[in-house]
Amino acid sequence: TNIKSDRLIAPNILPGQSFPLGATVYPDGVNFCIFSRAESLELLLFDRALAPQPVQVISLNPEIHCSCYYWHVFVSGIKSGQVYGYRAYGEYDPAKGLRYDGSKVLLDPYAKAIAGDNIYSRQAASEPGDNCDRALRGVVVDTKEYDWEGDRLPRTPYATSIIYELHIGGFTSHPNSGVPEKKRGTFAGLREKIPYLQELGITAVELLPIHYFDIYDAPAGLENYWGYSTINFFAPHNGYSSRTDPLGALDEFRDLVKALHQAGIEVILDVVFNHTAEGNHQGPTISWRGLDNQTYYILSQDQGDYHNYSGCGNSLKANHPVVSRFIIDCLRYWVTEMHVDGFRFDLASVLARDTAG
Repeated sequence: TNIKSDRLIAPNILPGQSFPLGATVYPDGVNFCIFSRAESLELLLFDRALAPQPVQVISLNPEIHCSCYYWHVFVSGIKSGQVYGYRAYGEYDPAKGLRYDGSKVLLDPYAKAIAGDNIYSRQAASEPGDNCDRALRGVVVDTKEYDWEGDRLPRTPYATSIIYELHIGGFTSHPNSGVPEKKRGTFAGLREKIPYLQELGITAVELLPIHYFDIYDAPAGLENYWGYSTINFFAPHNGYSSRTDPLGALDEFRDLVKALHQAGIEVILDVVFNHTAEGNHQGPTISWRGLDNQTYYILSQDQGDYHNYSGCGNSLKANHPVVSRFIIDCLRYWVTEMHVDGFRFDLASVLARDTAG
């Protein structure tokens, strides 16, 4: 399908296409695609990571920009690094499982990088009212721009594997790690310790959650340390980067994988697809809940509450076709574009439940 069409609604706005999901970079612009059964959708474009309001709001026309609940639009003249978000409008009736709320800025589930750490408020996402100036945003990424320098997976047989489970934030946080202060608790810090891992005879590192997680999903006055509260499954956690730019975590993670592979060490990710950071009925509206609550979560029979098989407030509806596709797309991305070697599935039995739980 040709991305372009004669049916223009603005000089730089074209109908786009419904594949692939997420933000895809082309030579002359970016194609956006997202799943939602909302009545209407807006794409918000920000001119900088922490801008309180978007510089452009694109209202998507259901007749032009929607193919069977997949909303799509092509915006010419923008490129990698563009900051964006969505608003989804529709019925808000939590008792029926409907939680469309146009006052909330929503994160693209397929965003490859995230901006807005310094302004994000979990409370603002949980309470009524507009949270645009305190919301996380996606960042357009062209993954083909990175040079893997011929990186190859070690493919160590299980019979000879020695797996070291570690926490990126904690592994090099103490001064006795010998890592420069700026790099402690980061992907770059772990790179500094590769000779140590080789000395131990380690053949694989199993990283506790490195997907972007909500540090504020914790009791008052504390921060979420372990990372089992995912906000986005495609983007590496910004807090594990020694850089402050929106693409810093992405670049540092790829540098780490490449360096570990060069040392003959595999990379296994602990992935948490059983629940998300949006929690129970009192939790924040960050992404999936506002896009399509009934599709993404296993709800009670009356649709008003969440089945909580994970013990964390909600359970992802892993066997819904849209959600299973999302999970597979995510795993494929981490293997093909991020070069990881394998996965450890947290509370994997939750993923085996059917759409009714």
